[in-house]
Amino acid sequence: MINYISQPFKWFFKLEAASGLVLFISAIIALIISNSNLSSIYFETLDKYIFIGINNFGIKLSVLHWINDALMAIFFFFVTLEIKREFLQGELSNIKQALLPIIAAVGGMVVPALFYIFVNFGDPETLNGWAIPSATDIAFSLGVLSLLGKRVPLSLKVFLTALAIIDDLGAILIIALFYSGELNIMYLSLMLFAFVILLVINKFNIKIFFPYLIIGLLLWDFTHNSGIHATIAGVLLAMTIPHRKKEKDFSLLVKIEHAISPYVAFGIMPLFAFANAGVSLEGLNFSSLLEKVPLGIVLGLFVGKQLGVFVFSFISIKLKIAEMPGNSSWYNFYGVGILTGIGFTMSLFVGNLAFIENTQYMDGVKIGVLTGSLLSTLAGYFLILLTPDKR
Repeated sequence: MINYISQPFKWFFKLEAASGLVLFISAIIALIISNSNLSSIYFETLDKYIFIGINNFGIKLSVLHWINDALMAIFFFFVTLEIKREFLQGELSNIKQALLPIIAAVGGMVVPALFYIFVNFGDPETLNGWAIPSATDIAFSLGVLSLLGKRVPLSLKVFLTALAIIDDLGAILIIALFYSGELNIMYLSLMLFAFVILLVINKFNIKIFFPYLIIGLLLWDFTHNSGIHATIAGVLLAMTIPHRKKEKDFSLLVKIEHAISPYVAFGIMPLFAFANAGVSLEGLNFSSLLEKVPLGIVLGLFVGKQLGVFVFSFISIKLKIAEMPGNSSWYNFYGVGILTGIGFTMSLFVGNLAFIENTQYMDGVKIGVLTGSLLSTLAGYFLILLTPDKR
């Protein structure tokens, strides 16, 4: 009886669209609560501090920071596992296959940033958010594609996945290089020492996760105190998880990736969306979108993304540097380019880092990200849905 009742839920969570749908619902719930009588409870809960540890040994962070610094480190750990596997033996292991999504991803990061910089030029405070529209939300964008079914060839789904993964890699590098704080040499040294130990464990091809986990927890603490954003610890840990192409029977990387995938997709990401998408819409009107921060983000995500991805791809294909995805047309290819403007998770995350000391801009970030992502979703979906497939 229990097995029979659980079948629809198992089917739901196997859907490609499920993760993006849960993410969308979480954001909607956050918007509803933050504009209801429960708004004070919502924001007060996020600001409440929680201590985890024993006696004087432990860490005290707000609920929002536990989500954005600790749980998102697991998200970055998972993303880096994906990136590593793709480069070792996935779609990005073949340079000819990888060229198009790499070139498209570069265009999709550079052009949106230029749009934002153009709008915010001359204001050092708001200019710090230049990287916000450069990211693509893989769960949302693939979720929209899956809703279109067979109208989108598999090659384009692979292209978008690879592009989003490279986008994530770019976002990781941007966070590490541009959004870290003042460095603490002692903790930075401890962080590097912990990373070296992980590399040694990897060198001996240890296939038990426990030692990686213990050192990884210490690595997170050292990174958190070093001035580098704590989520980078997840990246460094994932880089050391072994994955040998010759060992076809077992891969610790693949095993961990499969084990934590549902928790990241249906736990961490929706929780992040719920905690970060809440914004008061009181007094919001069209002129609010014309303020520099939201306007730069909307133009970057909705205009810059599609132009960057399409123009860079078009030039590389015409110059025969890269190849057009099989069974696709320029119509649905451009539609996929529009969908890369769904920034959401990573854009909100970068926004939190960009304005960590200027929180007065965060409402503008949320409005800009939500609006730009929504416009990209609707435009991309309906272009692919309504345009005849002429190859």
